[in-house]
This record gives sequence, structure tokens and C-alpha cells, in this order.
Amino acid sequence: MITFNDKEQNEKLSEIRNLEEEDLAQILSQKYKIPYLNLLGIPVNANALLIIPEEKARKGSIAIFDVAGKNLNVAIMSPEKEETIFIIKELRESGYKPNLFIVSQNSLKKVWNRYKELSFGKIAEVGILDISNKDIENFISETKTINEVKNLINKTVSLEKNKRVTQIIEVILAGGLVLDASDVHIEPEESTVKIRIRLDGVLINIANLDLETYKLLLSRIKLLSGLKISRIKNAQDGRFSIRVGKTEIEIRTSTLPSEHGESVVLRILNPETISIPLEKLGMDKFLLDIMENEIKKPNGIILNTGPTGSGKTTTLYALLKKIYTSDIKIITIEDPIEYHIDGITQTQANEKEGYTFAKGLISSLRQDPDVIMVGEIRDKETAETVIHASLTGHLVLSTLHTNTAAGTFPRLVDLGIKAQMLSSAINLTMAQRLVRKLCQSCKKRVPADAMVVEIIKKVLEEIKEKDPKRKISSWENNSVYVSVGCDECSQTGYKGRIGVFEAILVDENVENIVRKNPSEREIEKYSSKQKILTMRQDGIIKVLEGITDMNELRRVIEI
Repeated sequence: MITFNDKEQNEKLSEIRNLEEEDLAQILSQKYKIPYLNLLGIPVNANALLIIPEEKARKGSIAIFDVAGKNLNVAIMSPEKEETIFIIKELRESGYKPNLFIVSQNSLKKVWNRYKELSFGKIAEVGILDISNKDIENFISETKTINEVKNLINKTVSLEKNKRVTQIIEVILAGGLVLDASDVHIEPEESTVKIRIRLDGVLINIANLDLETYKLLLSRIKLLSGLKISRIKNAQDGRFSIRVGKTEIEIRTSTLPSEHGESVVLRILNPETISIPLEKLGMDKFLLDIMENEIKKPNGIILNTGPTGSGKTTTLYALLKKIYTSDIKIITIEDPIEYHIDGITQTQANEKEGYTFAKGLISSLRQDPDVIMVGEIRDKETAETVIHASLTGHLVLSTLHTNTAAGTFPRLVDLGIKAQMLSSAINLTMAQRLVRKLCQSCKKRVPADAMVVEIIKKVLEEIKEKDPKRKISSWENNSVYVSVGCDECSQTGYKGRIGVFEAILVDENVENIVRKNPSEREIEKYSSKQKILTMRQDGIIKVLEGITDMNELRRVIEI
């Protein structure tokens, strides 16, 4: 019996078609004596896209991928197409000097896909570079643990100078992808340079570089990220992307002057890490049911709070995906756009250019959306606009920097919002943290010490008093799970992260107390009847279930 792998066959056919397209573009290049270009490895200047709209570019089979003053780099498929000729003529009449390149359909699509980042906002002037490197795929297939990543990086560092600089950035990023790291830190010191990765929220040393290699590496990163190499006394932000198989992974670059050189952070925005469904975030079933009910409402505000890196954006994206259907319009205003979501209009705030969250929100309201996500409420203007949007028939999702769900109300009052307005506009406030999950291959159960026993018993009593009918996992012999460490978890004892949550519904009791501008403690008292667990209680239950341990819970919340 012969079986066919349709997916594999389709991928091979697609690859063949792509090669044929590039061959055809090269033939046309020779015919018309116009340079050929493959845009896969060429930066796209987002400001160049603003010169002609997407619809016009697609209709004319044309793409402007770079601009410097009045000089344009313009990609076309054929100089004989009527629409193409017309657009080029218009550009010249407007004073532009277009430099033409023959490209394939795939190259044009690559540039056109960048339009989705523009929406109504302006894009920061940074480079976007795609690296299609088979070596990255090989590195990923060869390495699985932290030690293997360290060995591979050290091996690359020991290569000849001219070889290692071209490879080391790819090896470091490949290592980050293998280990599901969120970012890579390159930190110069007096005599060495540390390379660290943030794994499940914790920084881990993976290599040291000599200063000479660091300087060459820094220039390479700046070049890739569209940063100015000569600027060393100011912070800069940029980005580039790498393609692994069919997945494009964006890397956000941040440089910061320090005592011994420029500190660099490369944030890895892997789309696979954001595609977590709402049900898998770690919400208690009782809270999950409440959330699913709240996102069905046509208007109001859902606010998620917590410090940087607590998973707020991931939760909001999960909510948006749960809400989205083809018959509603969703718009997001973000800074920056971290992940692209199909079917949702995303716009990027740029405060340097005057395109703030508040202005983005005002612009988005003119687009007749049903649901709006505002990346963060930072000031009074944004807060007032969010409240106005919710009161005029929109469901608004946003974030705020406070420590608890109850702290949302005093924080917004501090920003200048009247307490009476809050009770009418807000549907639900939530707070969250991320804790590392125990490695299921090596965790072990041990007797809990007296202090831990006392804390757990006290919390269980609180939960029982709050909701006598709640079913809680039995606690066996006053014992708890702890981390150990094995090859599966790279000897850390932990693998992956999960959220601990709390929330407050704005019901009649909470609404009445909020109007009196109460303290955080008073709000917590009036909301306790809602039977929703606090982060402390949610965390303790996760400890009893062996999902995390007490040491990790202590690291992120006060217990």
C-alpha cells in the first residue's frame, strides 16, 4: 500500500514554484536591463510604505521598500504593466527619484505584508530584516538543553574572527528559541561581556565574550536592527526578524549606554508563545466562567493589571481570540505591536511622533469598532478616552500598572478620573503574575516545614469561608512538591510558566463603595463575597496540586 504525504508534497511544490518565480524575475531583469533583487534579505523601511497606499501598490504590482529624502527604492514585476507605469510617472511628477528593481511576486508580497503594521498610526523609523538561514534550523534540531546551547555558543566564539562574528548572533538566538527564552541580554563589564537569557522569567548565564568580539557583535546587531552604529551615548530601539521554516520570529532590539559599553537586550517575539488559548492560561474554573461571560457583553471595560513581564498582553490576546468572530470589528492600539493576529486591525502608538494611545483610540473610534484593546492606560487623557469609549457602546480591554485588582480604582482616581465614572464604566478588574511550573519529570513530594503548613492551613480556611461549596484537592500528610532538576528541565527544576490570578467584578456592592473613593483594602473587603480567589489563594491551590512550589510562589507574590 502506497501512502502520500499531501502536506510534504505541497511544500515541495510551493518551493519549486518560488524558485521558478525567482528565475523568471532574473530573466525579465536581463530583458529590460533593470537590476534584479530578492527582497527576502533586504530591510523594509516602514516609512517608505506611507508614500503609496496598499491597495494602489497591489493593483500596480509595485512596492516602495526604502526612502532617503526624495530617492526611492522601488520593486516592480514588469515595467510594461499599465498601472505600474502610471504610478512611477506620478512619483516622478511629485519630485521623487525612483530606482527600479525587478522582483518576484513573493518579494512583492513580503513588502505588502508590512502594511498591516501601519494601520492609522506612524511606524518608528527602524529596520526590519529577514534572515533566512538554514544554520538556525540546524542549530535548533541539534540542541535541546542549556548545556548544549552553552557548548554550541562557546564553540562558535572559538572560531576564527571573520567566521564567528557572522555566526554568533544566529547561534545565540537559536539557543534562545530552543529553550523558549523571552529575551537575550548582552552585558559588557570591565574585562568581559556576559550573555544571559531570560528563561521562564529568570536570567541564566550562558556564555562570556571577550571585548573585541563584543564590539564586532554590537555593530552586527545594530546593522541588522536598523540602528545607528556611531551613536553610543544614547539609547536606541530597533528590530529585525528571523525565519525558521515557515515561522517568522521578530526580534526587538534595545541598546542602553552603560559604564563599560552598550548593554543590549534582544526580545524574542515567537508567535507560538502567544497563541495560548484562554483555557490554558491557568485561570481557576470559577474565574474562567466569569471571564467568558464578561467578554460577551457589548460595552464596558476589562482591565488587567500587574508589573512588566507578568503576562498581561498574553491574557489580552487570548481574550481577543476568544471574542473574535467574522461579524465584529476589533481594533488594537499597542506600543509596540508584539504579535500579529489574523482578522484584527492593529495600530502602533508612537509618542515621539505625537501618535499617543489616546489619539490612536480617538482615531479607532471613527472606524466603528465593536471591541477595542488599548495596550496600556498611562495618563488621564487615555483613561478618559477609554471610559468615553466604554460608555458609548464599546467593549474595551486594557492594562494598568498596579499590584492588585482592587488597586485599579485608586490608581485611576490618582490619574484624575472621578470615582463615580469608574463604577459606571468598568465591568471587571484583574491582576496576575506568572509562576514557573514544576518539571513533571523530576518534581518530588517532601514534608512541608511548620511555617508552610501554617500558611497553607490558613489559606484553606479563608477559601472555605469564602466559598464553602468549592472543591479543593486533598492535602496529603502535610507534604508538598518541590523542584529537583533533570535533563528535561535543563537542571532548573522548572519547565514553562502559568498564571496566578485574581479579579473583582463591579457588582452592586463594589459599585456603591467605589463611588465613595475608598481605599484598596475597603474594596477588597466588599468584593470578598464574590467567591473569586485572590492571587495568594490561587497560588496556594496550585502548590497543593503540584503545579508550582512555595519557593516559586514566594518569588512573585507576598504570601
